[in-house]
Amino acid sequence: MLFHRPTLAVLLALAPTLPVAAQGLSPLESTPDHLLRYTECMKLASREPLRALPLAEKWNTEGGGLGARHCVAVAMFQAGKHPQAAAQFEAIARDMGQERPGLRAELWAQAGQAWMEAGQASKAAEAQSRAIDLKSNDADLWIDRGLSYAAMAAWPRAISDFDRALGLRPDDVEILVLRAAAWRNARNPSQALSDITRALRIAPDHSGALLERGFAYLARGDRTQANDDFNQVLRIVPPDSDNARRAQAGLRGEQPGAGQAPAGPATPATPNAPPKAGGKR
Repeated sequence: MLFHRPTLAVLLALAPTLPVAAQGLSPLESTPDHLLRYTECMKLASREPLRALPLAEKWNTEGGGLGARHCVAVAMFQAGKHPQAAAQFEAIARDMGQERPGLRAELWAQAGQAWMEAGQASKAAEAQSRAIDLKSNDADLWIDRGLSYAAMAAWPRAISDFDRALGLRPDDVEILVLRAAAWRNARNPSQALSDITRALRIAPDHSGALLERGFAYLARGDRTQANDDFNQVLRIVPPDSDNARRAQAGLRGEQPGAGQAPAGPATPATPNAPPKAGGKR
């Protein structure tokens, strides 16, 4: 689902399962008929976006409202029209005015996701900043923006955002791995090793953490310990996986390229579900 990432396998899910609103309706819909049409449109947008797009656009011209516009944006995203999708998500969020800040935060987050897919990390960070302004207690939003800063090699900013995410989700292994990668790219392998040691105390066989520790050791010039970690990764991941390829590169003494961070959490990352009214994504 998300990004054709700047080599940092970077994008997180921006819209998982929708918690149903109190009346049993999507937060974007107000009648059962519209909810049914919206649900069907979103299913088609996920499976056959090129077929869904003209249908969603027609529904919008017929007065489909926010649900139709959101389905248009998702179909555009799934069809690879990422800049257009980002603009649509942003327009919906703006047109909602000051109402429903949690829902608008999700729409700005989806816009950020689409800008990242389009390879425009600075625009993604701008959209994610709007989302954070509306929902600063959402760790995923801080992670998203940290990943955008990482794509720009703005390592101090990325580290700061991962700090905020960890403040909200202490001892989250995925965030610790991301922050360690940012420290390594900021040329501070000692801090990277501190985060990775903490992560591996929580999840001793986490392949991403082991891989990142290997690269931190490599950056420090300790090939023996680095190779131990790379070999352990190769024992626990599929041989054709991205982590296996990275471990093999590490055994050759190759550091990841500039601006490269580890993959984010393995949650799908396409906005193929409605934004939620509030709570975690």
